[in-house]
Amino acid sequence: MASGDSQSSVSRAETEPLQSSRELLRAVKTNGETDSHESALAALPESALESMAHEAALAFWLNVYNAAAQLLVQREPELYESRLRFFRADAVTVAGEALTLDDVEHGLLRGKSKYGLGYVPRLLRSGFERRHTLADPDPRIHFALNCAAASCPPILAYSADVDAELDLAARGYLDATVEYDADADRVAVPRVCQWFRGDFGGPAGVRDMLREYEVIPADAEPSVDYLDWNWSRDTMAFAER
Repeated sequence: MASGDSQSSVSRAETEPLQSSRELLRAVKTNGETDSHESALAALPESALESMAHEAALAFWLNVYNAAAQLLVQREPELYESRLRFFRADAVTVAGEALTLDDVEHGLLRGKSKYGLGYVPRLLRSGFERRHTLADPDPRIHFALNCAAASCPPILAYSADVDAELDLAARGYLDATVEYDADADRVAVPRVCQWFRGDFGGPAGVRDMLREYEVIPADAEPSVDYLDWNWSRDTMAFAER
């Protein structure tokens, strides 16, 4: 009996933060009341974050970012006119720690600098980041994070099945955006693949990814161009499913 109680406790500790993030994102999507869900995230003990499996933690931070970005642009739309201020404004509190969108994306999900094309580690990391930054950053997050710009990918509520869900998100976003010209032997990809090309393994890694998702033929070796990014504000861009 004690063993069963222990297993249940561990299971709850792993699932409750993720469930809280999904509930917050659902409330944002439906224009529902979000204060109680935000308070639940703020009141989480750090031990709950530490006990999450990697997949649950990845899904958790994706949901937190997407919910926080939508709430921030709704509540303080003037911040969006200055992207520097927008990404550095306090956007969400998790386990008592006030976090900006940059903190979540670059500190916790990537562990790398916002600058340096994905090759430079993040400097001046907070103690919270050092404790909770995910190991082995997943480049597919760039096809999942939505900062309310028109070029951002659609918003999904991620679950513990995040690996399969990120595959779907990446495939859908690449299918919708990539422009391949076989005759010119060129491919144009989303600008995030340039901003964070080190995350993808450079241009060669980008081509590998495009072949993996069957956006270009398996034997193609096109030169890589980068599409312009549309920063026009586009809120509530939730996927239909």
